[in-house]
Amino acid sequence: MEMLTGKQITDAELADWRKLGQGLHARYTVGGFGAGAQFVAAVAEAGEAVGHAPRVTIGDGHVDLKLISDDAVYRDDKGNEHIVEWVTQRDVDLARRITDIAAAQGAAADPASITTIELALDTAKAATVAPVWAALLTGTTDAHGRGTIGDDVRDATGRVPILWFQDTDEHETPRQRFHIDVWVAPEVADQRIAAAVAAGGVIVDDSEAPSFTVIADQDGNKACVCTTPPG
Repeated sequence: MEMLTGKQITDAELADWRKLGQGLHARYTVGGFGAGAQFVAAVAEAGEAVGHAPRVTIGDGHVDLKLISDDAVYRDDKGNEHIVEWVTQRDVDLARRITDIAAAQGAAADPASITTIELALDTAKAATVAPVWAALLTGTTDAHGRGTIGDDVRDATGRVPILWFQDTDEHETPRQRFHIDVWVAPEVADQRIAAAVAAGGVIVDDSEAPSFTVIADQDGNKACVCTTPPG
């Protein structure tokens, strides 16, 4: 199916869900593990009916869900088609169905508590080093470039965060090469940044806000607070 644009996802008005990174994410608070399992069973039934299913994590009092399609169609500037992992209409439709199930079972959405972590490595040799990191993180090089047109390391089972590579010039002076991308819902970004600053962090660059804001700790280590702006 065609991958959806950010505007199409925003226009879908999915109250319970937020697009963080490549997928749709939701957290529902429930009465306990048993209630969560009951909720997931109903979600599974809905997913089986349409041949699509979310990734699910059950905790004591919450259920985390991620919806993403592994067969989304991306067209580059030359019109060439690529199969990638992204949000499609299938995900939007199932998200709406899950919202209805949650309402029927009394599970409350808590989008402000959703966080997704990605790792980013600055390098001028992404294609060269990516197989090494794929093997280190997942045990095989199969994750190199999976679901993307780039060199990202994406584990099919979601055991580890996505590792993507930010292109940089060659350099001799050692510097920080890894940074963490912290994905949050748009309405939480300012709060998360303020909390980091209150704890002693410094805003290094907010020229691309609200898409991402670079924060540094007292030692100069950097991370990005990222969000998907509406529209």
